[in-house]
Amino acid sequence: MSRTTFFEVRVLDAKTKEQLCFLDKVDPHSTIGDIKSLFHKSYPHWYPARQALMLDAKEKSLRDEEVLQNLPVGTTATMYFRDLGPQLGWTMVFLTECIGPLLTYLLFYFRVPCIYSYKYAFISSPHPVVRLAFACHTFHYMKRLIETIFVHRFSHGTMPLRTIVRNCVYYWGFSAWLAYYINHPLYTPPSYGELQINYALVIFVMCELGNFSIHLTLNDLRGEGSRGRRFPEPTKNPFTWLFFFVSCPNYTYEVGAWVGFSIMTQCLPVAFYTLLGFIQMTIWAKGKHRAYSREFKDYPSLRMAIIPLIL
Repeated sequence: MSRTTFFEVRVLDAKTKEQLCFLDKVDPHSTIGDIKSLFHKSYPHWYPARQALMLDAKEKSLRDEEVLQNLPVGTTATMYFRDLGPQLGWTMVFLTECIGPLLTYLLFYFRVPCIYSYKYAFISSPHPVVRLAFACHTFHYMKRLIETIFVHRFSHGTMPLRTIVRNCVYYWGFSAWLAYYINHPLYTPPSYGELQINYALVIFVMCELGNFSIHLTLNDLRGEGSRGRRFPEPTKNPFTWLFFFVSCPNYTYEVGAWVGFSIMTQCLPVAFYTLLGFIQMTIWAKGKHRAYSREFKDYPSLRMAIIPLIL
């Protein structure tokens, strides 16, 4: 019967190189997540989500699922620790990012006196497109909240608190900027009237349905667990057929919805927000596309990252 060889793990501060912890008789099958839990016992204020462990102070962090005996270390391993700062779970992150814009828009839609002139306070806009824009904006963020609670599957991943603050400033700030102009007493409706509004509404609704369909498909795929890991593919739902052409149709539909909202409101701040969102989502989509291509040898070569046949 073979005898188990235990590991010794030294954890040093990545900045000062001072030894913080020495773990004796660590099982070779332990994961980085297990080591973080052991480290947490010695330093309760550094919970696992705050920890970044590296084999070299200048290298990237080790993943929680990596196994100790598979790392390029001997039976005495040295790891470097970096504090990632306070963290929040992804569910709370999404809720915070979505509730803000939802409530912020309401302040402008109902003409709070301190925002516009007092004589316009609590007076509805005469333009139907303003009410339609309010309904679409509310629907978009209500959908995201519902997806966060009932559809998305989150692991134990977290986001640094400082990043959440930055994201909230972005989402909440842009929501206020858009709402200010769309609900302004001097707002003028789109140049081509109802025709432009109706076509834009169709684009918006179709893209919102498409986005929701993709999220359901991705949720079902994650539900299969790691054993059945495979890349997403189209289903019988026509909205998922965009998977034939792009790796991240959820981003494609998201951009499409905001393009529809931009056309509907004919508001420059909305168009600018859509452009910034497209740039950021393109970066995310390209990263996901590269990851799929590396992981799956049979990944469809026809697929692009976010725009069919182009990008």
